[in-house]
Amino acid sequence: MPRGAYSAVGIAAALSLALTACSSSSSPSGSAATGDGGGDAGKTIVVGVTSDPDTLFPWKATQFQAVNVLQNLYGTLTEFDKDLNVVPGLAESWQTSDDGKKLTLKLRQGVTFADGSTFGSEDVKWSLDKIMDEKTAAVARASLSSVKSVKAPDANTVVLELNGPDAALPANLATVNMAMLSSDDTEDKLNATPNGTGPFTLKNRVPSQSITLARNDAYWGDKAKAAAVEFRVIPDESSIVSAMQSGNVQLSVFDDPLVAQTAEAGGTITVAKTPQLSYHVLQLNATHGDLKDVNVRLAIQCAIDRKQVLDTAALGEGEVTGPITAPAFKSDPNNRPCPTRDLAKAADYLAKAGKASGVTVKTIVSQGEYATSVNEAQNLKAQLAEAKINLDLEVLESGAYVDRWVAADFDAAVALNGGRPDPDGSYGRYFTSDGNLNKVAGYSSPELDKLFAEGKATTDQAARKGIYDQVSTLLEQNAPWIWLFSGYTYTATTAGVQGFVPMASGSLQFLRTTSVS
Repeated sequence: MPRGAYSAVGIAAALSLALTACSSSSSPSGSAATGDGGGDAGKTIVVGVTSDPDTLFPWKATQFQAVNVLQNLYGTLTEFDKDLNVVPGLAESWQTSDDGKKLTLKLRQGVTFADGSTFGSEDVKWSLDKIMDEKTAAVARASLSSVKSVKAPDANTVVLELNGPDAALPANLATVNMAMLSSDDTEDKLNATPNGTGPFTLKNRVPSQSITLARNDAYWGDKAKAAAVEFRVIPDESSIVSAMQSGNVQLSVFDDPLVAQTAEAGGTITVAKTPQLSYHVLQLNATHGDLKDVNVRLAIQCAIDRKQVLDTAALGEGEVTGPITAPAFKSDPNNRPCPTRDLAKAADYLAKAGKASGVTVKTIVSQGEYATSVNEAQNLKAQLAEAKINLDLEVLESGAYVDRWVAADFDAAVALNGGRPDPDGSYGRYFTSDGNLNKVAGYSSPELDKLFAEGKATTDQAARKGIYDQVSTLLEQNAPWIWLFSGYTYTATTAGVQGFVPMASGSLQFLRTTSVS
C-alpha cells in the first residue's frame, strides 16, 4: 500500500462520521479486493506465522497473532476500510443526536452466529455491558468510558446513552476487542469453540502447529473467496520463506526487512511494503523502583539514539516517532527533552535522581511475536550501558511475555504496540487514571485525564489535533515510555495469490477477499 493510502484526509473522514449518519452497505470491504478473485474457491490459503494465538477470546486479545485470527472469526459494529475510514459493520448505520449524548445504531437483519443462532440487539447490549464490567477484564473497556447505558428498544436498534460527545467512539467500536458475542456464550466456551459473525468459522486447531478457518457461507457480506485459511506456525521468518519457496505456504507478513529482501531476491515471491501505525517502544513501569523518579526515566530517554536502533534492528526501514503515529494527529519526534542522543544530559538526570553511579532495569523481551525484538533489545542495552544504565534482559516466548505484560510484571518491556487511527483508542486505556490498562502503562496524571476527556468531547478536527499535541508533549516530558520508531510490514505472496490488501493497521481482515489459483 502506498504511503498516501492512509492520508490525514482519510483519517479525518473517519472521525467526521462520529457526528453524522452513516449509510448502509452490504459489504464494507468487498470493494477493496485487487483483482476479480478468480482463483479456485475450493482451495485453502496457507498463511505462515511465527506464533500460535495465546487466546481465542476476542475481548482479551493483545497478541498480534491472536488478533489476526480473531478478526476473521468475529464481527464488530463498525469496521475500517482499506484506508482506515470507519464504515458499517454489524451496524448498517448510526446517528448521533444533536447534543452528542446519544448514539443510535441500526443493526443488520438476518445476521447469524457460527452456531446458527440469530444476532440481534440483545447480543449487542449484553456484549457492551460485559465489556464495560470491570470484572470481565476486557482490554477495550476504557474505550466505552463515555457510555452511561446501553438500551435495546427493539431487535434491530441499540441506543448508547453517553455522558457527553465522544468523537472517538465509532472508530473504537471497530476493533476486534469490541467483537459482538452471543449472549449465550462464555469465555471458556469461546476459547474452545469461537462463535462469531465473521467471514470464517473455526475448522480445526492443532496447538502450536496450526489453526484452520473455513469459509462462512452464512456470512452477511460478500463470501470469502477461498474455502479455508490455515495459519501454520513456523517459528522464524526465514523458515517461512523456505516454506513459501517450496510451495507449502502462500502468504505471510514479515517484520524483518532483511527476510523480506531475501524472499524477494528468489524471484518467485512478491513482497509489498506497507508503512505501519504500530510503533516500537521501550515501556517503563513508572511505579517500579528507580523508575519512579522521572529523572531516571529522562536519563534513559536522553541516552538512546533512536535512529541507531532503527538502523540496527530494521535496516533503517522506517522513521523515528513520537507517541502518536496516526497521520491526522502525528507527534513531532523533535518535541522531546532530548531530540537526539545526549549522554551529558543523561548523566545530569541520573545525578539529579541521586543515581550518578548508575541503575539496573530488568527488561522483558518477546521472542517470536515480531522479528526485530531481540536485536532492538541488544542495541538498547549497548547504548544505555554507555550511560551507566544496565538493561537486564529476560527473553521470553510470546505467550509468557504477554502474560507478564498484561500483569504489569516488569520494570521495562521492549514492545511493538499496535497503533490506531484515533489517539483515544491508542492511549486512553493506558494513560488515564481509570484506564483499564493503566497498570501496564504505569503512569497517569490529572493533566492527562483532563486532556483525554477533552479529546473525546471535541468534534472539531483541528482542535482535537491541538489537544493530542499536548498529550504527546506531556508523555515525552515525563517519559513513562520511550518511543523509538515506526516501521513497515512486508506482505509476501506466491504466484497465484490475488486480492489481499495490506493495511497500515496491520490487519489481516482482507483474507476474506483473497484467493489462490
